[in-house]
Amino acid sequence: MSRAEGIVIKSTGSWYLVKQADGSVINCRIKGKMRMDDIKSTNPVAVGDLVEWEPEEEGNGVIAEIRQRKNYIIRRATNLSKQSHIIAANIDQAILMVTINYPVTTSIFIDRFLASAEAYRIPVVIVFNKIDRFDHKHMKELEAIRSIYTEIGYETILLSAKKQEDITEFSDLLTNKVSVIAGHSGVGKSTLINRIEPGLNLKTSEISDAHHSGKHTTTFAEMHPLRQGGYIIDTPGIRGFGLYDMAENELHHYFREIFAASSACQYNNCTHVQEPGCAVKRLVAEGAIAASRYNNYVNIFLNKDEKYR
Repeated sequence: MSRAEGIVIKSTGSWYLVKQADGSVINCRIKGKMRMDDIKSTNPVAVGDLVEWEPEEEGNGVIAEIRQRKNYIIRRATNLSKQSHIIAANIDQAILMVTINYPVTTSIFIDRFLASAEAYRIPVVIVFNKIDRFDHKHMKELEAIRSIYTEIGYETILLSAKKQEDITEFSDLLTNKVSVIAGHSGVGKSTLINRIEPGLNLKTSEISDAHHSGKHTTTFAEMHPLRQGGYIIDTPGIRGFGLYDMAENELHHYFREIFAASSACQYNNCTHVQEPGCAVKRLVAEGAIAASRYNNYVNIFLNKDEKYR
């Protein structure tokens, strides 16, 4: 049976929308058990996967093969019998949307996300949203947090997805790239995507006044084509990332400044937690490495498989 090629643009758990080169979309299911390159995952096919499919009756298709992924990003699965859930594959960059209030994005959530993206070689741009709601105190807090990440090489953008008229800088970032946009529910992901592609009319979430947290509006990851070229992948509100298949002595590789400093440690296998002669701890004490980053590293090191808000 002849096969066609396409890219998975939406997953609903059992059916997948596959877009072909001519722009047409076909509804596909999975063909039996599929080889997953030894990734223990709840979902064999993810948004962004390049697949081969075969036609079947009633105009649907069957996914017969998944092409090798260049990368992917995962989170802890809700199904405890599996280790992970692949959110998206074949990503050019991740956009992490952060709010310092309405709702609060904690630094450990940011650092856990960045470490996970570093592990899978996915560049990250950090977007600080809702700046229209900040008073002078909030702006000082924002600049302090922002400087931590710009100093270690992360690109950052300040934005008001709801009110800002000019979002050209952000839009240009997305051109001809596959971008995954992530962050807690309520940080403004869908609002921003609607600004870029008004025709999508994605449902936006309201913030709970009692808890200052968002209500989930996106159930499954979905890939949206952009007029300027490229795709943006909207993800469910992500409460926590797990760092999987990673030895403890590898974690520091995914904290850029800690890895850079580690070559000067007294011991080659230094974990930067309790060993003497640790260059990382010395730089933290001197203020050259942000205490928040180091504390989050230690917290993740000691509690690697837990979730963080």
